[in-house]
Amino acid sequence: MMGGQPALELALGTVFKLDAVSYAYDGDVEALNDVSLKIDSGERIAILGANGSGKSTLIKVLDALLFPQTGTFYAFGKAVTDSAMRDERYGQGFRRRVGFVFQNSDAQLFSATVREEIAFGPLQMGLAVDEVVQRISDMAALLDIDKLLDRPPYRLSAGEKKKVAIASSLVINPDVLLLDEPTTGLDPRSQYWLVELLKRLHSAGKTLITATHDLGTVADIADRGIVFDEKHRIVADRPISQILDDSELLLSVNLVHEHWHRHGGLAHTHPHRHGEKHEHDEG
Repeated sequence: MMGGQPALELALGTVFKLDAVSYAYDGDVEALNDVSLKIDSGERIAILGANGSGKSTLIKVLDALLFPQTGTFYAFGKAVTDSAMRDERYGQGFRRRVGFVFQNSDAQLFSATVREEIAFGPLQMGLAVDEVVQRISDMAALLDIDKLLDRPPYRLSAGEKKKVAIASSLVINPDVLLLDEPTTGLDPRSQYWLVELLKRLHSAGKTLITATHDLGTVADIADRGIVFDEKHRIVADRPISQILDDSELLLSVNLVHEHWHRHGGLAHTHPHRHGEKHEHDEG
């Protein structure tokens, strides 16, 4: 794993596959509408869409927190179902390979100290105490959180909580890391740190899948974009550069407003009134 040990070599092939997956909360609040897609090992993917479009629900399906009500979800070549995940061997094998970073770090962190938080996953998987201690040390060094290990998570800043949440997911050395709106609540310095970390994880062979509506970072963390519309359907699946250059698409799915533009790597807006000159407002 990272942090002094060799990077895990991932086998080439399909990691996730969804065939005609639909999901509705409480049976009638639609969240996913006939979603089909395939994700291969080593990809960097951004799941894009306005709030409520279904991207967070998709991430939860990929983490086997929710299960399709119609259609089929496959992970690593096997169908993922509620009954399959209840099988201890199968469920533990899945959890070893897939890590999930929640949008709200407070929903993910529950232990008395950061050290205990990072240790929880490996201990649940039955790793020896010496191995768990080494992994905690590796994660603390990788994420620069050594000084936080004995502090309670609730006393950390938003950026520190995000680091601990990521550490608690990475400590199991997953093949795939799922992130739900990871830049939410982060200041610019913490956002930069996160982007650089994700680049390093991808270089180490991780498959990265990020659900976001933050267009300011996606070009740095993804190569492929999957776009949801407000009817909870996938309407585009293309290289991220093509997605960001398609203002008409972004406008149609409510990711930008009508004066948003992107030139090269820079996204900005042109707020103006009719009959007045444009003023550039960098964003």
